[in-house]
Amino acid sequence: MQAPDKMSIAPNDAGSGYAAGFVQPLLDPERRTPMLVSGPNGKAAVKRFNVYRNNVTVSLIEALAATFPATERITGESFFRAMARFHVRETPPTSPLLFEYGRDFPDFIARYDYAQSMPWLADVARIERAWLDAYHAADAPALTPDALAAIPADRLGAAVFTGHPATRIVRSAYPAVTIFAANRTSAPVGRIETSAPESALITRPELEVAVRHLAPGADILLDRLLSGVPLAAAATEATNHCPTLDLASVIATALKAGAFSAIHHGG
Repeated sequence: MQAPDKMSIAPNDAGSGYAAGFVQPLLDPERRTPMLVSGPNGKAAVKRFNVYRNNVTVSLIEALAATFPATERITGESFFRAMARFHVRETPPTSPLLFEYGRDFPDFIARYDYAQSMPWLADVARIERAWLDAYHAADAPALTPDALAAIPADRLGAAVFTGHPATRIVRSAYPAVTIFAANRTSAPVGRIETSAPESALITRPELEVAVRHLAPGADILLDRLLSGVPLAAAATEATNHCPTLDLASVIATALKAGAFSAIHHGG
């Protein structure tokens, strides 16, 4: 579709007047073409504005499709684009960076009437959003196992970890990690046999984003550690929830995944 040409905006309508009179109607087809927009010789620019409005909406839908490919594969293109269009109308972008758009999309999916038959879909979208955020996160060296081993045993419980900027955890009441992994590629999707809750650890070791399925209780341990809770207190909370949790294995996996960037201890 060709971009509109020879469409102008009245020079006196700047700042907040521009935002209210031009930007808002772009995302709402029920709104009339703003009076401050005109075509050649001062004529109304309804057709030109509608073309521009459609191009803006389509570009935002395409941005959502690029961010949430597994979500789109699950729903199908037609369903996804219809759902995304409603989201675009409800939630206009607030940043000039297109990859920032869609942070509210998982929450929108969770309350979207036509997606209620797929209650896990919002969590799959949350994993995808976390994947993109991890990809764009700041660079930082990952904490090595040697740094943990260097802490005296009697001070280990007081150790406080600093999360790597790319690290994210997504917790779900559904098998969202399995569903995400099955739909993130172009391979045929088989039957999902599990219905158990799953949590994801998203990291970016060596500049490549990785998504790991966390064992029960591991999500609690890592969530508390990433929140700045000392190791002993975090471990107590996690094992109270899951007594069989292998703490050493979880910490080793997190270090291998590059989940932390630093560790601090008293003394």
